[in-house]
Amino acid sequence: MPQASVVSPARHWLARLSFAATTAAVVLVLAVAGLRGSVGLLLAGAFGCATALAAAWWFLTHRGLWRWLAATVVVLAPVAVAVVYMRHRLLWVVIVFVLLWVAAVAAGRRALAEPGHGPAEVVTAAPLRPYLIMNPRSGGGKVERFHLAERARALGAHVFLLDGPAVDVAEVARRAIRAGADLLGVAGGDGTQALVAGVAAEHGLPFLVISAGTRNHFALDLGLDRDDPSTCLDALTDGVEVRVDLGRIGDRTFVNNASFGAYAAVVQSPAYRDDKVGTTLEMLPGALTGTNGPHLALTVDGVTVTGSQAVLVSNNPYATGDIAGLGQRPRLDLGVLGVLAVTVRGAADAARLVSGRGRARSLTVRAATEAIVDADAPAVPVGVDGEAVLLPTPVRCAIRPGVLRVRVPRQRPGTRRALPEMDWTRLRRLALASRRT
Repeated sequence: MPQASVVSPARHWLARLSFAATTAAVVLVLAVAGLRGSVGLLLAGAFGCATALAAAWWFLTHRGLWRWLAATVVVLAPVAVAVVYMRHRLLWVVIVFVLLWVAAVAAGRRALAEPGHGPAEVVTAAPLRPYLIMNPRSGGGKVERFHLAERARALGAHVFLLDGPAVDVAEVARRAIRAGADLLGVAGGDGTQALVAGVAAEHGLPFLVISAGTRNHFALDLGLDRDDPSTCLDALTDGVEVRVDLGRIGDRTFVNNASFGAYAAVVQSPAYRDDKVGTTLEMLPGALTGTNGPHLALTVDGVTVTGSQAVLVSNNPYATGDIAGLGQRPRLDLGVLGVLAVTVRGAADAARLVSGRGRARSLTVRAATEAIVDADAPAVPVGVDGEAVLLPTPVRCAIRPGVLRVRVPRQRPGTRRALPEMDWTRLRRLALASRRT
């Protein structure tokens, strides 16, 4: 018989505090409206929220004049509600309501957060012939700014600089192994990290991550210092090993995620690298409304979901509240893919998705060992760790549990516990439950 797990009493009280703050916020508005005898105040607040959410959807799905008119409405709707309450000398109600709601969400997310445990650390001998591949252009020139090549050479590493056009990074890594390298490392973006990590896993060699990229998501989830990539080199002399999973899409390896649909279409654009924000705003309307790009069909656990605007398949699941896959994965060694599909059919679905109510209709979230993405086209654009590729359909994604040995510094910042989204059903159970659940 399985043993009951012990839930911290603090989590129960945080859940109860969240409901208490939510109740206080609602009672405050109802009481003030009742005392003033005005249902109009309640309707004004509800109408303002609905208008702002609808306008936000229009901003994402339209271009030109309509987009900027929608942006204006997003800003002015809450201002108009505040003015209405000010005219009734009730601005303090708005302020107290917002504070209570913020407190409710903060307490609720902390109550729902599960304690995380990273992969086990193993003490191994320091490498004798480490081989590091560095991209001087990555992260706005971090390799040069932090003197990574010089510091690595001083620690006995061979450094290969990616300063030429169209270098086959995977082949460079394989040549290094044939020459006797006993560790492979990369100072560069996550796409380059994935290519070399695949080679390291293939040959059973330890892999060193140096956080010299722009976003460094893989480094973040390994607990590395993203502000000072030179500290990652400490692993060469004072390091430990952890075993993590790798994702596989077709014949490629990914360390973070593979994205299809809206995000992949944006990444695929030649203008994306030079103007990320402008390109995203220009291409999102067609991607979200389905007027450009192939129609996707996701199959996972024997169930097929069609019509999704975006599908994200990640190497281990992201934190519950991260529907864009831009945040943090609490674990990298669970042996499963995180699978997420967003299907929005209009402003009502968008409002539910943003508010967190009724997300089941628009959001499909699974943990599985395999996922298949098909489309009504012979090939589909995919963003693999931020790199744009075109893959033949159907595209098969799989997890490779524990295949990568990662050497990390013994002393490192560590992963921060990512707080989950608000799940009112779980929160209610937690608030009403006894200490043992």
